[in-house]
Amino acid sequence: MTPMGKVYLLGAGPGDPDLLTLKAHRILGLADVVIYDRLVSVDILALATRAVLIDGGKRQGEQERIQDWINNLMVRYAGEVKTVVRLKCGDPMVFARGAEEWEHLNRHGIEVEIVPGVSSAIAVPTLAGIPPTFRGVAASFAAIAGHRQNLLTVDWSPYAHVDTLIVLMGVENREYIAESLIRAGREASQPVAFIENGSTPDERVVESTLGAVAAGSVDVNSPAVFVIGEVVRLRGRLKPTAPFEKERLRAC
Repeated sequence: MTPMGKVYLLGAGPGDPDLLTLKAHRILGLADVVIYDRLVSVDILALATRAVLIDGGKRQGEQERIQDWINNLMVRYAGEVKTVVRLKCGDPMVFARGAEEWEHLNRHGIEVEIVPGVSSAIAVPTLAGIPPTFRGVAASFAAIAGHRQNLLTVDWSPYAHVDTLIVLMGVENREYIAESLIRAGREASQPVAFIENGSTPDERVVESTLGAVAAGSVDVNSPAVFVIGEVVRLRGRLKPTAPFEKERLRAC
């Protein structure tokens, strides 16, 4: 049997390198090749001390072509008996096409190991003082991908009634998302928050209402996690540590 390398589908977490798992840190140090997503920080990439680094970030309108290229790269380098890391933001199985890549590698007889990461859907709101659940406020939450291809086929009625709705990759389509939720029965007065660059020193939180988002009056930049629900009001009570203060504490 021809020897083959191995591919790790590895989660980089929400951005802060301190939130990497111990296993992710160790595997990055062993990697021969790292194919990384666009939003992975330079601090995390610096942990791959002996690897060839390949930018696998997607560009609008070229997602399928780049995905095919990434799939071919993983197969090629594994065939060269390399240790390959496919490095994804957050968790590799949450809106990251990780399972599709896993299936593709299986078809080519390549060994795959999953290294879960801290999902941005949970970590980013929580670090900003917005926990997805809170007794007496929210007993359920859901996460949804906010890119256009997904939104055109979504039945919005279940999302109108879940306590906390967390939208990833939804900045560009925020007005459409808000309008759709209001039409499905969610209150326009419900509080929302966008957490830009979550868990990093560049974090910025924008609070508003669902109706204001639908009206196009909320200015926010990507990347950001979009949170909808009464848990947003908890931010004033929980008083999260500011990102610059987190950096100061880390340096101590």
